[in-house]
Amino acid sequence: MKNIQPLIPDQTAVRTALWRAMHLQVDDKPPIFEDEIGLKLVAPEAGWRDRPDMHPEWTKYFQASIVARARFVEDLVVDQVGRGVGQYVILGAGLDSFVQRRPEMSKKLQVFEVDQPSTQAWKVRRLAELGFGVPDSLKFVPVDFEAGEDWKLALQGAGFDSSHPVVVASTGVSMYLTKDAVFDTLHRIAQSAPGSTLAMTFIFPIEMVASEIRVGMERAVAGAKAAGTPFVSFFRPEEMTALAREAGFQKARHVSSDELAQRYFSNRKDGFRPFSGEEFLVATV
Repeated sequence: MKNIQPLIPDQTAVRTALWRAMHLQVDDKPPIFEDEIGLKLVAPEAGWRDRPDMHPEWTKYFQASIVARARFVEDLVVDQVGRGVGQYVILGAGLDSFVQRRPEMSKKLQVFEVDQPSTQAWKVRRLAELGFGVPDSLKFVPVDFEAGEDWKLALQGAGFDSSHPVVVASTGVSMYLTKDAVFDTLHRIAQSAPGSTLAMTFIFPIEMVASEIRVGMERAVAGAKAAGTPFVSFFRPEEMTALAREAGFQKARHVSSDELAQRYFSNRKDGFRPFSGEEFLVATV
């Protein structure tokens, strides 16, 4: 009899969701980003905030980066919807909760969540168990990246309209890809309809990371390697923007962690601030 493996979510996605929820529980008000849906989906055991990967001593800056990038992408999506864009693709969606938290916005968008089949199947089951359901505006696009499946072909099969512009978000993914794979992803997105926008995070080389959090970054790199998901690509800002233009984007700019800190964290007294090392590429077709 064939063994049936239990459905489990990607643990990086779980950690990201818990960090977003923890922001509402332990950091000063007002919150930068409000999201407890992932916490409901995960339903962790009591005492989850005592886990080593939740400990503020070395995770605070990384948690702040997760919160900052979520807020930045959501602000970008809202802006693009105001400009008439009607499609939103999330590459490596994990436990993203845009559709559940922002139903008024998702009604104006066709949202495509692209991720590994096991994580998506688990998420769909948990959404049903919690009574959220899956609206017509949300399409799950399971893609086995490790098996080399074509995510763009899978998108088209899910109803994506390549003749209309799209917002594409890819956060917390590029460091796990080779530079050739990052270029291939950029090239595919650059073939989108005019008016399309990409927001992609990338990681600085360790020597460029601020000294006060370099130890935390080294721990994160070592932990990813030990978990079998090593960081393989690091980019300088000028390298990333040049790669985007080479891939076919008309415009490409670097949005720094310092810019995000000034935009969202400038009046905080709790020392909550994104680490200088996870940056954004924003590129337009």
